[in-house]
Amino acid sequence: MLLEIKDLNIYFNSGDTAVHAVKNLSLNVSSGETLGVVGESGSGKSVTALSIMRLLSSANVGGEIIYTPAVSAAPNQGIQSRPTTAIDLLQLPASRLQHIRGREIAMIFQEPMTSLNPVIRCGHQVVEAIQLHRKLSHPEAVAETMVLFERVQLPEPKRMFNAYPHELSGGQKQRIMIAMAMSGRPALLLADEPTTALDVTVQKSVINLMREWRDEAGLSMLFISHDLGVISEIADRVVVMQAGEIVETGPVDQIINRPQHPYTQGLVACRPSLRRKLHRLPTISDFLDNKHFVPRVVRDEETSKRRSTLYQKTPLLEVKNGAVRYPGRKNWLGRPVDWVTAVDDLSFNIFPGEIFGLAGESGCGKTTLGRTISRFVPLHGGTIKYRGLDISSLSEQEFRPLRREIQMVFQDPYASLNPRMTIGQALQEPMEAHHLYANNRQRREKVIELLETVGLESDHASRYPREFSGGQRQRICLARALALQPKLLICDEIVSALDVSVQATVLNLLFDLQERFGLTYLFISHDLSVIKQMCDRLLVMNQGKMEEIGFPEDLFEMSSNDYVRKLIGAIPGE
Repeated sequence: MLLEIKDLNIYFNSGDTAVHAVKNLSLNVSSGETLGVVGESGSGKSVTALSIMRLLSSANVGGEIIYTPAVSAAPNQGIQSRPTTAIDLLQLPASRLQHIRGREIAMIFQEPMTSLNPVIRCGHQVVEAIQLHRKLSHPEAVAETMVLFERVQLPEPKRMFNAYPHELSGGQKQRIMIAMAMSGRPALLLADEPTTALDVTVQKSVINLMREWRDEAGLSMLFISHDLGVISEIADRVVVMQAGEIVETGPVDQIINRPQHPYTQGLVACRPSLRRKLHRLPTISDFLDNKHFVPRVVRDEETSKRRSTLYQKTPLLEVKNGAVRYPGRKNWLGRPVDWVTAVDDLSFNIFPGEIFGLAGESGCGKTTLGRTISRFVPLHGGTIKYRGLDISSLSEQEFRPLRREIQMVFQDPYASLNPRMTIGQALQEPMEAHHLYANNRQRREKVIELLETVGLESDHASRYPREFSGGQRQRICLARALALQPKLLICDEIVSALDVSVQATVLNLLFDLQERFGLTYLFISHDLSVIKQMCDRLLVMNQGKMEEIGFPEDLFEMSSNDYVRKLIGAIPGE
């Protein structure tokens, strides 16, 4: 047994009380095995992995974490021989622990942007890790880094070597983290949500890459994810965690296809599917309250009736030959000498009450298009008409009355909220800016109403963003957008980083808000299963251009477009 955890208990101090985050947890990982760990946010998955690495300095950790390497490394590989006797990592002195971290046991963290040093070039960070763990010279470490960058399929490895983290996409940063983790040639890899928030094609390539490492080097993995579709692609066995405890464990096929515990059944059912569209996505509480719960499927006649009503109306938004460019290389005067085209000759319309989907890989122009419609990015060609008015030609002063009607909810809710403002202040600020309501007392009453509308409590108004979970912060951002009584809501990947149960709750909330306020959505997502659940029509983008447009079920079932088929084929678990 490579790793064995016995009766692990983790406590965090919170004021005068102790939070019991992990309760009497026991699990094991064999050599060459991939153990999947699934559960909602807060179930104890990440803190369990961090306890293995002894990175929980503020927690009280009890139990045993026994590590027994399967083989000794060959000295000619530049690595010191590994011990073959069992080690309790919780009792290991800090000096010896340094020789285990990175070389024996490596970890890929959930958020690569915060895991990489923002002021050191990416290649130099990997070189540093190689020199620390394998005692190679600097030229040898640089050469090894370039080999790793090519292995993880980074485009232009030399440029990536000299790039800073902020200059790379999310998928590229995650590949840097994988290269760094594998640079020490570890026996055990702890992968904490390594594919969260990546688009489906990058996600698939990352999963394939990790499988290759496992098969070639006999690597063992503890793979943490909230997505059972991803787990089904890579794990041999699965452990399901709820509130710090293991509620079910077994082979991956059994857990995915024949779950026994209501909590596991809820996790499986929460995930949208290309095979069906539901009136409401089930949540875990549905299954905990009723183990025989069956979600209601949208019938074909219901879809036909909705379409006949929607598409008889005059379009709310019309984009014709839209083009957006960014300056590329500049001359010595600072003037651009070439341009990068982000959106290229795009035309479509959105009808009142419609949920219009926008899909494609990272970098295809989805977010740029949403920001252009919101007038955060200038349009360089074509026209955008809102309610028949060409808003692309309006000055900012002329557009200001319409800005209330076109609101955008961004991908990262924490970055969208001012950390120094309470939630009440954040919701009240746009009302004051647009002179809504007669006085602050009425605005404060509206803040309470908005919080209750999105499923939060009135006393949350006095709290700060850091005091909320990711799902709660996304609800707050929705409430802030609703504060201005919009007609068109642009949702930019707003559920991509949420676990499946919170995602289901937020998507159901969007349906409720549309029915209550008559909203129209431009719904941007890389996840086609979410698109199938949410959207009436779908536009697929690729490198700024339109690949295909139509009803989701038609595109998914009958499209002959190679790019669309590639996106569908990359969806894990489908």
